Amino acid sequence: MSQPDEVAKPATAATLAVNKQYADFLSFSDAQDFEDAKRGLVATLPGSGVIPGPDGTPAWDLAQFAFLTGGPENNAPPTVNPSLWRNAKLNMNHGLFVVVDGIWQVRGYDLSVMSIIRGDSGWIVVDPLLTSATSSYVWKNLVIPHLGDRPITHVIYTHSHVDHYGGVRGIVNEEDVLSGKVKIVAPAGFTEAAVSENVIAGNAMSRRASYMYGSLLPRNATGNVDAGLGKGTSVGPCTLFEPTMYVEKTGQKLTLDGVEIEVLMAPESEAPSEFMFYLPGYKAFCSSEDATHTLHNLYTLRGAKMRDGLRWSKYLQSAIDMFGENVDVLFASHFWPTWGNERIVSFLRAQRDMYRYLHDQTMRLSNSGYTPLEIGEVMRLPDSIAKHWYCRSYYGTVYHDAVAQYNLRLGFFDGNPANLHRLTPTEAGKQYVEYMGGAAAVLQKARASYDKGEYRWVAEVVNHIVFADPNNTAAKHLLADTYEQLGYQAESGPWRNFYLTGAMELRDGVRELPAPNTQSPDTIRAMPLDMFLDYLGIRLNAERATGKAVTFDLVLTDTKQNYALGVENCALHYSPNKTSNVADATLTMTCRPERHHAGQYQHAKTRDGGQRENRGRQPEARRVCILARHLRFLVQHRHAMR
Repeated sequence: MSQPDEVAKPATAATLAVNKQYADFLSFSDAQDFEDAKRGLVATLPGSGVIPGPDGTPAWDLAQFAFLTGGPENNAPPTVNPSLWRNAKLNMNHGLFVVVDGIWQVRGYDLSVMSIIRGDSGWIVVDPLLTSATSSYVWKNLVIPHLGDRPITHVIYTHSHVDHYGGVRGIVNEEDVLSGKVKIVAPAGFTEAAVSENVIAGNAMSRRASYMYGSLLPRNATGNVDAGLGKGTSVGPCTLFEPTMYVEKTGQKLTLDGVEIEVLMAPESEAPSEFMFYLPGYKAFCSSEDATHTLHNLYTLRGAKMRDGLRWSKYLQSAIDMFGENVDVLFASHFWPTWGNERIVSFLRAQRDMYRYLHDQTMRLSNSGYTPLEIGEVMRLPDSIAKHWYCRSYYGTVYHDAVAQYNLRLGFFDGNPANLHRLTPTEAGKQYVEYMGGAAAVLQKARASYDKGEYRWVAEVVNHIVFADPNNTAAKHLLADTYEQLGYQAESGPWRNFYLTGAMELRDGVRELPAPNTQSPDTIRAMPLDMFLDYLGIRLNAERATGKAVTFDLVLTDTKQNYALGVENCALHYSPNKTSNVADATLTMTCRPERHHAGQYQHAKTRDGGQRENRGRQPEARRVCILARHLRFLVQHRHAMR
């Protein structure tokens, strides 16, 4: 994807001044991360780093970031924050790496990292990347040629985010999982957490994720340089096998293919369902995503539940208490490992204190009367934390993490009555523009503020014009120029990508490009039935349901379940293990479409004896459509049932 030369604007003097502050504050002569990121390299993928997808288009293209070169020195172009540029260069390291003898990692071929542990009879795989295209390719072309073609005995999902399980079908066959030949290990609550995150708010989250990861941006010094946590996301199907083994409590010990594992549960930290673990035979600690080389999100910009910095910090304290005296290497689900006991303990302490500081100081300030935006504005990490490269805001930021902790404890309302029932952006925009003397007058003042480098203010003001009049080209271009400078200044990869994608859409309109599909057939199939019915409620069009009151009996023949299901007052409701004596219709079908047999019928029997048929085997992806189609038919023909 290319971008016309005349569209991308140069960095302004104000942006250069902001970026110089980062260059002056941080120690760019520190080369330790560059040494660690290269340490233990076994081999890289042959060719240019392009991994083909199932349709022939690239699922992963590291070559498009070839403009990122150099070592620890500060050689950032003026359009990129120098700290982010450094992180972007580090994330260019790719290949198969030795962590210690018996543990390897595949890094640089997806957003996440795949770890491989040698067992007695085969491989234990930790976090099999985001998509099956990347996991399959690196396994066949990198792992097997250099480590050997041993069977996979276990796959560990460290937590419930899709980049840590989505590639599982690329390396494991379903038959082997069903037979027990391969065991899938995950923390308690994994399936519900994983599926609900990708389905309940999946469409909105996917849209925002395309902003966050810069999926639509060109790869160059005025576009996408990094996602903060890795180069970006691969493209293709995200798959899922449901776990066959669950870890449930801290201190639990497992032996997987002869490898002893000690569990440290970390629910409601970086993910709703997450665990870390220690390998005493290797003196190695897997910190999952709770301790990596960045300040992480206490709220992710793609959208998700707020994360608890207090809990997070306590889990890291537990890691120090349980394993700190013995650990010799720490590896995680992103970035490169840390070696040496002293360095590891210092790393864990700084990460622990960073999350605790953000939580505690946010609460201290809120109890002193500060509003969330005021807290975000004044919050600064102490230099003893902020000068560590692994505590920089490459993914999360101090600002939005602090606001998130306020929201976690106190919610969205800041206590100011003026913010209790605000106007919509469009209505407020029209009123603001009128009060300020019209669009032309606002733009004249905004351009003067832009020339002074007051970009946050310009964004706030001109945004009102764009919402008031989306066809005001001058306003859209000024807002785009403003977002662009804010993006150039951002240390956070997601912030940069959000700003620059917003600028691109203001100039060029909305574009559609390939992106990961988290609402995959595997995800739909893994939904617990109650969650599936909740999802149907989300799909209910309230306007079209106005005035309708319908009841159904849902009979699932394979799972022996009954549900009384209804629509009333424009909302869906249901009761498990119950049938209604006054149902308008009974819908009889199997719960899981993969259990259908050729020639099997599914019936929706109405009160007057009529039937609606659906013949034949149905793929898993159509489970939602099957039931939704039947229910839609019954609602539409309710008048015939009376």
